[in-house]
Amino acid sequence: MSASLSRIARLACAMLLLSIIATGSASAEHLWQEISAQGAAPKAQTLPDFIDLAAKLGPTVVNVSTDSGGESQSADSPEGDPEYHQFMPFHQFPEPFEPMPRHAKSLGSGFIVNKAGYIVTNEHVIEDAKDIRVMVRDGHQYKGRLVGRDSKSDIALIKIDVDHDLAAAPLGDSDELRVGEWVMAIGSPFGFDHSVTAGIVSATSRFIPGNYDDFIQTDASINPGNSGGPLINLRGEVIGVNSAIYTRTGSSMGIGFAIPVNLVKDELDQLRSNGRIVRGWLGVYVQNVTPELGESMGLADARGALIADVIKTGPAKTAGIERGDLVVSYDGKAITDSQELPLLVGRTPVGSTVKLKLIRKKQLKEVAVTITPSHEEEIEKASMSPEQAPFSGSQESLGISLKDLTPELAHELGIKQSSGVVVSEIRPDSAAEKAGLHPHDIILEVNRHQVKDVAAYEREAQNGNGQSVLLLVQRKDITMFIPVKPAG
Repeated sequence: MSASLSRIARLACAMLLLSIIATGSASAEHLWQEISAQGAAPKAQTLPDFIDLAAKLGPTVVNVSTDSGGESQSADSPEGDPEYHQFMPFHQFPEPFEPMPRHAKSLGSGFIVNKAGYIVTNEHVIEDAKDIRVMVRDGHQYKGRLVGRDSKSDIALIKIDVDHDLAAAPLGDSDELRVGEWVMAIGSPFGFDHSVTAGIVSATSRFIPGNYDDFIQTDASINPGNSGGPLINLRGEVIGVNSAIYTRTGSSMGIGFAIPVNLVKDELDQLRSNGRIVRGWLGVYVQNVTPELGESMGLADARGALIADVIKTGPAKTAGIERGDLVVSYDGKAITDSQELPLLVGRTPVGSTVKLKLIRKKQLKEVAVTITPSHEEEIEKASMSPEQAPFSGSQESLGISLKDLTPELAHELGIKQSSGVVVSEIRPDSAAEKAGLHPHDIILEVNRHQVKDVAAYEREAQNGNGQSVLLLVQRKDITMFIPVKPAG
């Protein structure tokens, strides 16, 4: 091969190699473009900056201290007590740094809602207070005057007299809260005023046994002294009032609870004008629908508010609501938990007519009810927690002994009921004891059939064929439905 021919061959090979490389580069570039378009990694989210929020909302938060004038209890810490494991309002703690104060004192927080000096705090912070002192951010102290209080929602409105406008905290919309949303708390934990902590919304609509409110749960660190202070969203709006913690030690364990600000907004006008809250009233006792209760009633879903009893003089009775009805909707809002019903009724303006959807004997019905002013005792019973609604059962299989309710026995027990079956004895460690049945409970119905004596009880209980038995039990002035599955 000639030299020139050899050069031509090498040139051709080089050109072919360059072509392949170029083609490969184009293909690789195209491939990376496709990968980038299909699986582009999201931009990293940076943590929120709470500096501006703290600067803006800090002046609206106050320190609230009270003196009841009574002798104080020992200030020993409950830490280490195995029984100290509960939901706690913060006011159970004494004021720090004063182990044996001369008078019983309470320390908490609050926030200004009006430039004229109106302040929201917890009712338990000012409970039994003879003297209320408010310290604002600049260190000035004022004498506080109680304007209104409501123990049900644990909200109080106090007033300080000032000669200048104060910075007021904007109130947000707690119904728009989402789980995982960032929040910030400001308060006086253990007396360290204007401490700022941050976290997220851990849950919403949390019900705590024995409380009227549904709570916002947060992991923002809140401790004794934060009580009554604000929980704030990233827009700088108050969305809750810090009120309780769940603790084994007396300090924050990352589970705190705040009263939704929408409930507070509903109450402010009444607290300012009347000093108290008048709630709507339905006139029923309710209990939650457990899976066992749902099974015994033949329900597909264990949800709703079961009417355990109807007060004779209440609006529910007038509307035709009956014991055993299952309320599944109130004024267009679905009811999933029994405690939702007292909340919705309580927030309904007195005199309003609302529609209830309920299930009666597996049939869906709709009734209209006119809400009347609240009766506080009945509301307490109507919002009875599931832990207060025990279970019951049959005789041998449940470990109980029964007696006919005679007029003499009724007189002895101090009850007006003249017929039924009385629980006279409960065997230890039996299904009845585990379920919470008490001696002197009166069984009125078995599987929705009235029983006037023990013989009638036995007939109806045997018809259950070993399945859960649905009982209607009267304990003192309260009746409740109780499902029990016989042992074995």
